[in-house]
Amino acid sequence: MSSENASADADATRVKPAAERAGTRALAQDLVDVPALLAAYAELHPDPANPAQQVSFGTSGHRGSSLKASFNEDHIAAITQAIVDYRAAQGVTGPLLMGKDTHALSGPAQDTALEVLLGNGVRTLVDSRDGYTPTPALSHAILALNTDPSNKEGQADGIVITPSHNPPTDGGIKYNPPHGGPADTDATNWIADRANTLLAGGLADVQRIPLAEARQHEALGTYDFLDRYVTDLPTVIDLDAIRQARVRIGADPMGGASVGYWGEIGTRHGLDLTVVNPKVDPQWGFMSLDWDGKIRMDCSSPNAMASLIERMRSEGTGENESAGAAPFDIATGNDADADRHGIVTGDGGLMNPNHFLAVAIDYLYRHRHGWPAGAGVGKTLVSSSMIDRVAAGLGRPLVEVPVGFKWFVPGLLDGTGVFGGEESAGASFVRFDGSAWSTDKDGLLLCLLAAEIHAVTGQTPSEYYAELVEQYGDPVYARIDAPATAEQKARLKKMSPSDVAADTLAGEPITAKMTEAPGNGAAIGGLKVTTENAWFAARPSGTEDVYKIYAESFISAEHLSHVQAEAKAIVDSVIAG
Repeated sequence: MSSENASADADATRVKPAAERAGTRALAQDLVDVPALLAAYAELHPDPANPAQQVSFGTSGHRGSSLKASFNEDHIAAITQAIVDYRAAQGVTGPLLMGKDTHALSGPAQDTALEVLLGNGVRTLVDSRDGYTPTPALSHAILALNTDPSNKEGQADGIVITPSHNPPTDGGIKYNPPHGGPADTDATNWIADRANTLLAGGLADVQRIPLAEARQHEALGTYDFLDRYVTDLPTVIDLDAIRQARVRIGADPMGGASVGYWGEIGTRHGLDLTVVNPKVDPQWGFMSLDWDGKIRMDCSSPNAMASLIERMRSEGTGENESAGAAPFDIATGNDADADRHGIVTGDGGLMNPNHFLAVAIDYLYRHRHGWPAGAGVGKTLVSSSMIDRVAAGLGRPLVEVPVGFKWFVPGLLDGTGVFGGEESAGASFVRFDGSAWSTDKDGLLLCLLAAEIHAVTGQTPSEYYAELVEQYGDPVYARIDAPATAEQKARLKKMSPSDVAADTLAGEPITAKMTEAPGNGAAIGGLKVTTENAWFAARPSGTEDVYKIYAESFISAEHLSHVQAEAKAIVDSVIAG
């Protein structure tokens, strides 16, 4: 063989770097070593003086990897004891509900949490089926218990063991108080501070019993999360319409906690529903790589959702499918704890999360006649302004809040905010009668809503969005990251409108400079600048040395580029110091 041919053969067998294989099936070298991950959970101990190894609650709890000593047994023991102490200080005396997702670290973390909860004598309820629990199912269960007149045990709260859509290397834990939604910063700051104090003290103040003893403890009980959730679905989704229209649904749990739920939903309610991939694999070897070459269960990512998107492009072969047609009317995906949704249609592919939020809002406020007439439309300030225009077209007030689903909780509970959504494919809404369904993001609910929209209107959600574009314009939306030091991120977080000297943005007069959300006056931890046809928002990252620029233009992609460039210049001029 010539050296030239040998070189050609070597090139043919050389595997491209993971980032260059985005959207393609994961290979063996991309998969986490699960035994090593689990060993590190028990064997590595965090350095309490190292900020990277301390407990830190973001918008969705504490997350990290055992391999980096940022999510280990010590963390969970400390966090759980801190939650026990917090709920005692708040007078929460009812049962604590606990669920887990399918990440490899979630099982061991639940075991550690049980040892501490039962070591403190806390009445704890785990899944009666010994399965996985989506975040929205736990939220719904908390609300169900706390509104049940027969409940004499006091107000319930909950813990979900999940890092959401994060890679298989990661673990996560979050706390939901009795309102059922994500804990606010007052709670999470208290819990994190207490947990770090416990870590620094060598866990001496953590009360804990062996797992075998915990599993036999009289305070340990069970709760059927799946039955409660599936039984109550007709109070929030028009399942009759979906069934009668024979909408073909392809639901992909993406290896996550919704895996047992979708089949039960289809069977119990007589839907034409196929669970596309019922496999659970802690390595997620069936996934396609995300944009950066990592395995990430992000149902809003075209790369992570590549296999489902491709399936919707394939020619139909079943008895209900015509040649050249997509195999389903609606295909859906959920992340690992099912609090996010991904909607795929045959005509539009994977919908941009902002687009589906706009469709969901327009449809719901026109078809939920039992909702309060004056209830507003909730959105995070980095979500598309298409929502603003839809809300105006509906004659509904817009309630724009900072990033984080916790801001929607009060409205969802009292009926003043019947819908809340954020650009990262998370949303929830109330039941037909206006009462609360879940106060955390509910990916299953939004996926079923896509099927309802198709059943009732005869349109796919992407076709529905095309009509909104004709009425309100066609926005272009993007998010980019820009480098920033810790000091610069701190300056950005403390910016005031007066710090912005510019009076125009990409050729248009600036109409507002905001560091507080107009919907509730809460600090946004950054800056938002708006014009008639564009806006940008800049926020510091909580985990990386970057700040994020969200931007949108109703003029053109080129105009969006100008908005992004000027946004970066405006922010950099202020945070430079």
